[in-house]
Amino acid sequence: MKKLRCIIADDEPVARKILREFIEQVPYLELIAEFKNAMKTEAFLQEHEADLLFLDINMPRISGLQFLKRTAVRPLVILTTAYSEYALEGYELDIIDYLLKPIAFTRFLKAVKKANDFLALREKKEPASPATFLFVKSEKRIEKIALADILYIESMGNYVNICTGNKKIVAYLTLKGIESNLPADEFIKVHQSFLIPISKIEFIEGNQIRLKDIAIPIGRNYRDAVMKMVEERLLKR
Repeated sequence: MKKLRCIIADDEPVARKILREFIEQVPYLELIAEFKNAMKTEAFLQEHEADLLFLDINMPRISGLQFLKRTAVRPLVILTTAYSEYALEGYELDIIDYLLKPIAFTRFLKAVKKANDFLALREKKEPASPATFLFVKSEKRIEKIALADILYIESMGNYVNICTGNKKIVAYLTLKGIESNLPADEFIKVHQSFLIPISKIEFIEGNQIRLKDIAIPIGRNYRDAVMKMVEERLLKR
């Protein structure tokens, strides 16, 4: 059975402990990280995949609801709070469920089953025909970008810089978010800040990839994936 990768974001140690124990008792759940605030949660999600986030509403500096409003790409969210009056606003932000503290294990099970069923149903849908373009919001416009025109995509925190042959488009997205909408066999992440189309690679030398007149660094943690891609396409005697 595929496990749902879970994250806990709650500033209360006792609340995190309860959720941690609940997750351990459900065979199809796996806790991969827990945080005391929304900022560290957001930073983690920019670099890691997750399926389900248990998100407390009342946290310092950035509340759970503020986090949902500012984060474009995120896993399924189950809100946790002691204040039921926030439930409606949470559902308007596309959460999967809402748990009122103190959380009963039976209610927890109902919420995670809903999340598991939703993800299972989504995976059963027939895959759509491969897209040849995408749309992104850039400033006050929606830009259409042909995948074939993309030279590289660079992370800029909560933004990405999409470079085509003749222009650069800044969009409010994370690198992980745009990567999930690109064909995995056509694009490869070569650095924590760079995603490139495989077809645009001219040559690889040392720790750099050359795309036309641009040199893209190969991150230490991504070199194995790059060399595996090369090995799969390398002509041999």
